[in-house]
Amino acid sequence: MDNLAPVIIFTYNRLDTLEIVIKKLQENILAKYTEIFIFSDYSKSEKDIFTVQNVRTYLKTIQGFQKVTIIEREKNYGLAKNIIEGVTDIINIYGKVIVLEDDLVTSANFLSYMNQTLDFYQNSEKIFGISGFSWNLSSLKNIEEDVFMAYRPSSWGWATWKDKWNTVDWEIKDYEIFMKNTEAKKKFNRGGMDMTRMLRHFKEGKNHSWAIRWAYFMSKNDKYCIYPKVSKIQNIGYGDNSTHCTGEHIHKTTLDDSSNTHFNLINNITFNQDVLSEFKNQNNYLYKVTKRIKIKILNIFSKDN
Repeated sequence: MDNLAPVIIFTYNRLDTLEIVIKKLQENILAKYTEIFIFSDYSKSEKDIFTVQNVRTYLKTIQGFQKVTIIEREKNYGLAKNIIEGVTDIINIYGKVIVLEDDLVTSANFLSYMNQTLDFYQNSEKIFGISGFSWNLSSLKNIEEDVFMAYRPSSWGWATWKDKWNTVDWEIKDYEIFMKNTEAKKKFNRGGMDMTRMLRHFKEGKNHSWAIRWAYFMSKNDKYCIYPKVSKIQNIGYGDNSTHCTGEHIHKTTLDDSSNTHFNLINNITFNQDVLSEFKNQNNYLYKVTKRIKIKILNIFSKDN
């Protein structure tokens, strides 16, 4: 059980989902050998002070891991800044990290899968990150391995290494050049038609996403992400109280309920075109659905006004 990656959990004010996340993580086979770091963001308004304090009171009761360290922010960072700075602080000490948020439920073999893939692909120049989440893609039944490679990373239960994380340009200094390059935008959108739009929205201040900047850097430098054949993550954060995932849950998947703790991984992994095509279509479909939902909401408000 030597050299396991620490787990970082980012939380804000959702005690209901956080308690479930911790309970399921405690059920992981490697939980008692794993060090946990929890970054608790400060309230961004007076109305959240009470719920943030409830979360912090609960955090002090958590057991079942090798060690639990709680970092209480003294001002509101927001998710992007909290993740970028928090991951950087911990990864520079340990060399690798596994990252969760307070609405991501894990399978019992999540830590086994993440640690094995981190160790297996640590020296691969083309693999930049590991995802714990995956879609229910019908084409996956045709692959023998327990993993596949994709252009687009996931921010729902993920892992990476110090030497890769610390190379990311979070300011996107070449943004203007990129937006004038049709081929570069086409390349970026191999992961989904929403990619360039999300990056543009970040630069316009319409979102603060750290993940789209991470994805852009990967695309620009021909780096890829490893996904599990069966998801080790389920997002339970959709709802009215969610900060970033409001509305109907359109990202449901099947959580791995097997007892498998040893995974069939492959050196020199290549793209499976059938999986890639279905993976992109899934993201395109969700992009269209999300767009339709937003239009419906705008229409409702316009009628009311």
